[in-house]
Amino acid sequence: MKLAQHHPPVRIRVPLGLMRSALAIALLAGAWPGQRADAADPPNVLIIMADDCTHNDLPLYGGQNALTPNIDRLATQGLTFDRAYLSEAMCQPCRAELFTGQYPLRNGCAWNHSACRPETRSLPHHLQPLGYRVGLAGKVHVKPAGSFPFVKVDGFDPSCVRNPTRPHELNSVREFMALDDQPFCLVVALVEPHVPWVMGDAAQYPPKKLKLPPNLADTPRTRQDFARYLAEITYMDGQVGEILQALDDTGRADETLVLFTTEQGSQFPGCKWTNWDTGLHTGLIARWPRHVPAGKRTDALVQYADIVPTILAAIGTDVDEAAFDGRSFLDQLTGSRQPHREYVFGVHNNIPEGPAYPIRSICDGEYHYIRNLLPDEIYIEKHLMGMAGNATLNNPYWATWVRDAWNNPHTYRLVKRYMHRPAEELYRIGDDPFEMTNLAGSPAHAQTKRRLATALDAWLRSQGDPGAKQDTHEAIQAARRGEHRYGPPQ
Repeated sequence: MKLAQHHPPVRIRVPLGLMRSALAIALLAGAWPGQRADAADPPNVLIIMADDCTHNDLPLYGGQNALTPNIDRLATQGLTFDRAYLSEAMCQPCRAELFTGQYPLRNGCAWNHSACRPETRSLPHHLQPLGYRVGLAGKVHVKPAGSFPFVKVDGFDPSCVRNPTRPHELNSVREFMALDDQPFCLVVALVEPHVPWVMGDAAQYPPKKLKLPPNLADTPRTRQDFARYLAEITYMDGQVGEILQALDDTGRADETLVLFTTEQGSQFPGCKWTNWDTGLHTGLIARWPRHVPAGKRTDALVQYADIVPTILAAIGTDVDEAAFDGRSFLDQLTGSRQPHREYVFGVHNNIPEGPAYPIRSICDGEYHYIRNLLPDEIYIEKHLMGMAGNATLNNPYWATWVRDAWNNPHTYRLVKRYMHRPAEELYRIGDDPFEMTNLAGSPAHAQTKRRLATALDAWLRSQGDPGAKQDTHEAIQAARRGEHRYGPPQ
């Protein structure tokens, strides 16, 4: 097993026995709120991430096509979050949010293919001083290296730019989890179902028999590509099953907090690279035997920024709230019915995926308010529209949408919806999960819109958001240099 460091971390070693004794004493004394008193030993943590998987394409969230027996089984063993969100539907910003507990506007990674501020701290910085081994297998896609000093664990493809995905193996992952000298935190970041959709058996999904979501245009090419995407979901589900079996093989499953998440939406129009619910809403399942109720669901509103504080609370250590934008949802994880967040927030800038198109949003779990800061501009996403990379391999469906739009009113509305957006959008997502009916102009919903807009304004001020005034060229160049000029004063 290769355990080379991405960047040499500064480690403070604490003997495991001493750490566990201290934790047990503190727990019995009630010193650390939010932690269950019967969790004397700190749990291991296993985070499994899919890549570009729209949450409601899974049967667990109402999807009517995909076969996901392993994810479904995991849900019967743990708690399913029906209202989990990330802040930015781009690979790098959402991963940076998950690993740091900070919003993109604060950690600095508000653009794809950029970097966090050099002083940013992440999971390894928080857990290694507590005696944890903190590793990552698969796709990294965060930088700078000094901010994310994960131990590199082999076995899974590190890049989503693949055709096909390289064969995966569980030996290194199993070995990392089996070492019992220290507790572990391991992220296994899969590359499916990110494009190109080349893995799995698409023959399981005959295109003509598929039921497409209403936010996708019904063209033959879309059906063909959706079948390939579903095959990758099933392939990813198989990997999830193998990873969980590897954990079982170590005999440490009962002492491990498992989190499975679908990341952002897929690379179909209206999902990834948008602030619509199919972009920002993520799937999340938590399993922790004897602590998390099995086979239950929760409507607690949570966000990726909450995950690091939650892990720290589960371990039983103090959580420095000033270091994070998120806060622990351990109480909700272990069965409390009380609400967690009042709002979750969304950010999109479209840099460097296309011309600047800043979008901001807020959701209270029932209503979703979106503000497009440059509504007079058209939205262009170069990858999805086939203007970058191998368009034939990655995104051949968009051209069929445009071609079909001239004589198909529904397809025309979808193309227009994607490329030309109003200044404000408001959706009641419980009734309209694919957000096809904009209520922003409805007098009956004016009060709701004002409430959400006011809360969004307050959050943007707290984050130092420059909005449409940002010098996007300078910002992306500075981000690539690690010299950030985005977000609140440092």
